[in-house]
Amino acid sequence: MQQQGWIKLHRKTLDNPVVCKDTEHMAVWMYLLLNATHREYPVLFGGKKIMLQPGQLITGRQSISEKLRISESKVQRILKSFEIEQQIEQQTGNKNRVVSILSWHEYQESEQQNEQQLNNKRTTTEQQLNTNKNVKNIENVRMKEEEHISQDQKPDLLSLFNKHEIQIKGVLQLEEAQSFVGVLDSPLIEHYAKLSAKKSARYFITIAKNSVSAGITHYDQLNLKTEEDDFMKGW
Repeated sequence: MQQQGWIKLHRKTLDNPVVCKDTEHMAVWMYLLLNATHREYPVLFGGKKIMLQPGQLITGRQSISEKLRISESKVQRILKSFEIEQQIEQQTGNKNRVVSILSWHEYQESEQQNEQQLNNKRTTTEQQLNTNKNVKNIENVRMKEEEHISQDQKPDLLSLFNKHEIQIKGVLQLEEAQSFVGVLDSPLIEHYAKLSAKKSARYFITIAKNSVSAGITHYDQLNLKTEEDDFMKGW
């Protein structure tokens, strides 16, 4: 099994008397660390397909001996020492063995978790950026649509009030009435102006306000037989 990438080597390794017994012990320990899988990996062992877990590897004393130029008998003694001192577990076969590094998760998993958290954070950030971009695109479309509605298409409320002899009491009242322009469509504004003919602007404002409260903002939503009665109850 060819390994790529890197491993995390903690400084506490130097405090481990089993691993640091001599250079050969350290060399074998590094061999095991560097050849252990960091993820689940399917392999054949003893004629059967098994799934290696992170921190496991399939090797043999001959392979280690040839790689590190340490005698097979010394490799065997080192592996047995690691097993006795609960650094590894071994499952031997006819030609090789499965070695499990017992401290693998303590030293390696935190790095993998950090990487996973970084990937998750990156994914969340990208999703948020995409969402913000979509919202911005929708807002741009809405603004462009509004730009197509020229000012001359909107009703001139003051002219409408003068036309229908609607009495205006002060600038503030006119501004309040003007606030419904753009909320109610033009035909509906003109219709309410007709209903308010020869009355006060307050009458128009009350109709418009009640219309908005009822969710009626377009002329085609009206029931023309009843809307004035409904909107002016209690006037």
